[in-house]
Amino acid sequence: MVRCMALLPRLRQLMRRPTSASRVGVRRPTTAGRRGDTLHEDALRSVLSDDPNNDRAFSALAEVVRRRAAEAYEAEHDPLRAPGVAQERERAANLAVWALGEELAGNPRAWYPLVELARLSVDDDHEGATRRLVTAAERDPTGRALAAGIKLLRTNGQPGEALNLGVGHWRLREQIPQVGEQLVLAALESGRPAEARQHLDALSEHPDAEAVLELLPRLRAAMAGPSGTPVSGPGEARTDPVPDAGEP
Repeated sequence: MVRCMALLPRLRQLMRRPTSASRVGVRRPTTAGRRGDTLHEDALRSVLSDDPNNDRAFSALAEVVRRRAAEAYEAEHDPLRAPGVAQERERAANLAVWALGEELAGNPRAWYPLVELARLSVDDDHEGATRRLVTAAERDPTGRALAAGIKLLRTNGQPGEALNLGVGHWRLREQIPQVGEQLVLAALESGRPAEARQHLDALSEHPDAEAVLELLPRLRAAMAGPSGTPVSGPGEARTDPVPDAGEP
């Protein structure tokens, strides 16, 4: 059973807090625009029913539920008297997005909602976030989920974990080359330049040579480091530039 991340109990506790007796500054309930929001939400849910990995539709629907949760929280709290209302409103909005992600992740084809759940939980529940990224990668044969998961861990300061995730699931000839790109960057950020070069060299075997060619300038710059010369691993004497795709 997945351990509940620390964020959720805090949010639920906030939602149960007694409200202030004062109504000063509290937004009054209104139905204006509610019908438009409902129609918009229904349209977005229809899109996500067909394609649960439509990132634009997910982001738009997440914004709808975030706004609704924030407004509901504000309606029950006095922003002039209750301390930390802004932070608590943000937590309530995150809880609403979490519920949306869990709902959509129930679709066995859904991987993008799992990545978003991992994004919300990575700071408080690292183990759970990693499991969600693994499941996302296993659901997506194209490698988009895997690339997104590696990048998420990298940008969260966990390049070693990102590298482990990628190495364990990357299928070079079947998945997008951006997985290899993220592996190169994760290896460099983990202080493993030799491994980064191995992943870079492996990209030369990818069937989409044109896509690989587009990635090479960024990867060559990353491999070069601040000095402008290629990074070499321990014991390596190689200092020649990273070759372009197609060069011997």
